[in-house]
Parts: sequence; C-alpha cells; structure tokens
Amino acid sequence: MVYLKGAEVIEGGDFLGLGDIADSLARSVEDAASRTKSAMFEPVIRLGVTGLSRAGKTVFITSLVANLLDRGRMPQLLAASSGAIRAAYLQPQPDDAVPRFEYENHLAALTGPAPHWPQSTRYVSQLRVSMKVQPAGLLSGLSGPRTVHLDIVDYPGEWLLDLGLMDQSFADWSAEVLARNASREFAAEFLAMAGDFHARDTFEESDAQALAQSFTATLNAARQAGYSDCAPGRFLLPGELEGSPVLTFAPLAKPDRPARRGLWREMERRFEAYKSRIVAPFFRDHFARIDRQIVLVDALGAIHSGPPAVEDLRHAMADVLKAFRPGRNSWLSFLLGKRVDRILFAATKADHLHHSQHPKLTAIMEALLREARDRAEFAGADTAAISIASLRATVEETLDHKGRTLDCVRGILDETGKAAAFYPGELPSDPAQLLVPAGQGETKWLDGDYKVMNFRPARLDLRPGFGPPHIRLDKAAEFLLGDRLR
Repeated sequence: MVYLKGAEVIEGGDFLGLGDIADSLARSVEDAASRTKSAMFEPVIRLGVTGLSRAGKTVFITSLVANLLDRGRMPQLLAASSGAIRAAYLQPQPDDAVPRFEYENHLAALTGPAPHWPQSTRYVSQLRVSMKVQPAGLLSGLSGPRTVHLDIVDYPGEWLLDLGLMDQSFADWSAEVLARNASREFAAEFLAMAGDFHARDTFEESDAQALAQSFTATLNAARQAGYSDCAPGRFLLPGELEGSPVLTFAPLAKPDRPARRGLWREMERRFEAYKSRIVAPFFRDHFARIDRQIVLVDALGAIHSGPPAVEDLRHAMADVLKAFRPGRNSWLSFLLGKRVDRILFAATKADHLHHSQHPKLTAIMEALLREARDRAEFAGADTAAISIASLRATVEETLDHKGRTLDCVRGILDETGKAAAFYPGELPSDPAQLLVPAGQGETKWLDGDYKVMNFRPARLDLRPGFGPPHIRLDKAAEFLLGDRLR
C-alpha cells in the first residue's frame, strides 16, 4: 500500500523543601487575590506559547500580535469580526524581571523590503497586548468597554518537556533514554562511551565532562533529525549555565552495586540538582501562572523524518499533556492546581500544502492528540488540534506535469532564493497509515517519503487595518481567547 508519494519541485523525583512549599503557597494566595481583583476590573489572560522542535514560536507570536492590532484578517475571532474589540495596543509588560519579546524587530524582519525569518528566542520572554472590549449580552448597553490584557509568555518547548524528569529517578530516566537511543545511529558514540564508563567506582570530572559533551551532541543530533523529545532542555539552551555541574551529567546504566563515590552516584546527584535548581524554579515562576496554552508542532517535519520521529512526537505530546494534569501527590499540585483550562496543539507550516490537504494534516494532529490523551491518562482542560500557518509564505497553483494534475504551492526557496512550485506528495486520508507503522517501529515509510521545502517569507504590501496573511490564526485565537473577550 502506498502511504506517501515522493516530492517533486517544478522549476520556477520530589526534592522541594518546606521553604519551597511555603513560597509556592504564598504565591498561590497572591495569585488568587490578583485574579479576583483583575477579573472584576481589568481581566488578564496569560497565554503560554511554546513549540516542539523548530515549530515557529517567534513567527506565531509576531503574527498573532500584528493581527490583533490590525484585525482585518481575523474573521473567525468573533470579538474581532463583531466589532466587540474596539481597540488594541501594546503596553509595558507586568513582569519587570522577564525580557520583553522583541515584537518590533521580529515584525520588521518579516515585513521589511528583504523579508527573512527572525531569530528564534532562546529564553523566556513576554509581551502585553491590551484590548478595549465591549461586553455582549443583555446588559451590554449599560456598560462601556472594559480592558482585557493579554500577556503572552514565550518559552522553549524543551523546557516544558523537562517536567517529565520531575517524577523520575535517575535510574529510570537513564534506562528510558538509553533504550530510546539504542537504534539511532547518531547516538552510537555516546552509547559506547556510556557503556565503558557506567561502572567506574571513582569519580573524575573529566569523565563527567566527556559524557555530558557527547550526550549533548546526541541531543542536538536528535533535534536535527526531527525528534521532539530532547530533554533535558537546558542542555540545548544552556545560556549562562554552560559548563556548570548542573549541566554536566548524562544517563548511565545502573551498576549492580554503585560505588558511594563513583561516577554513577555523582551523575545521580547532578540529575537531582538539575530538577531542583533548574526545572522547579521555571515551573514555579513562569509556567504555574499560565491560563491558556498553545503548543506548536512541526508535524510535517516529523513525517518527513520518518516513522521514528512520528512516534517520538506522539510520546512528546503525551508528556506535554502530563504537564497540565499534576496528580494529587505531585510536587506540581502546589503550583498548578487546575489553572490551565484550554490547550491547543497546532501543526504549523500549513502553507507548505495546498488547501485540499489541510483537512488531512488536521486529522493527523487530532489522531496524535487522541493518542496523547490516552497515554497521559489526561482529563481536565479542553484540548483541541488544528493546522495553521502563522505567516503565509506561499500561494497555491495547479499545474500539469508529466500528464498529471498537481495541486502545488509556490514560493521563494530559502536555500536558493529562487521561485519554485512545489508538490510535496499526498498525505494519507487515514492517519492510521502513519501512526500504525510508527507505533510498530518501522524505520521508513513503505513507499517514498514526504519532502519538506523551506520557503522565505514573501514580500508584503499590507493594507491599513490588515495584519500579515495567515491560515487559521484567527480560529486558533478564537479557541484560546474568544470566551474571555465576550
């Protein structure tokens, strides 16, 4: 059975102490008081934006903000199409210690005379958009517009996946990572080194550094190959922590009798330090305050990379959902409760496909989400899946090629700067044709592959009142924000 057709380009653990718990409880009381006050006067929506493996967070936030400021392309955001949003404007962000999302620079990159993709952010950032909204309903005529603040919190998806580490021991995490990498060629060097080192009964810093460097190289190779679950996330985005002991560990098979001062015990200690010093503060200070969440997913990139990448994506989505449903005895119970009430998984780069294939891409995302719900035993927040293009970089055209009619997209290729029409092949109508081989451990699709091309942003000539062109960005905004803008 043919699944995909080839592509053609046509020329043209819990270590929180009592102090942490008390701090978290105090923060919860403060947040509750703040929410009560703001809900009565100026409600605040905190929208978390993250992405798995180069899914386009920066472009999403930039386009969303631009299209909230100029709402001519937002008909499916009902508050915009009905005129309930009277005005929207940027304001200083409320958290002085968090870097501001560089909206103006990113918008200039996308809409300037030589459009290009902006650099991705590598840390937490934030932006506030305030909207004057006329309330709807029977009493709407008796009150004037109210102000609703949208605080957009941008953070790397790798950091979200770190949550899975919190409920794992070093031994369990090591066994899982080593098993996951056993069949990956790019991990062979690290696996060999880990096998040689794991039973050493004395600790040498040079051994730890060699292991950590090799493990980091393996994580980077995994991300390059299209895999989604690349935790610990700070190994890929170390910042000022690069070279510190808290980022100098690696998974090791547990010896029968680990020496008290041996390498395995020190790796275990550093793993626990990573959880308590890096992961817990991030979730306490940023993640715990989010109301709504969008997770951007490069599903097309995973499909192009093959069945193992699709299976990895399925597991990563389940791990993401676990982050939003802490159990009663979880350390996150002190932080999250049931605050996040809507989560949207969005397959990006829908403009790489003709619109006739968009329902197939959405169906694949919905199937992945159903699987993730089951794997995470998830129930609670409303979840949904969608396919979008935050910024449309292509136009559609139908061409005759070698006796076939092909539904193509045309754009400027990033690699060459030349215009070309592109036919990526047909996605299957039944998502099971992808998910079943992925779940069964197939290494490649049975016939051909799915090709992904990288397009540059097109030159734009925006009319007054219109933000950048997109695909279903307004529908995503309606799911995430619509009920709070009425």
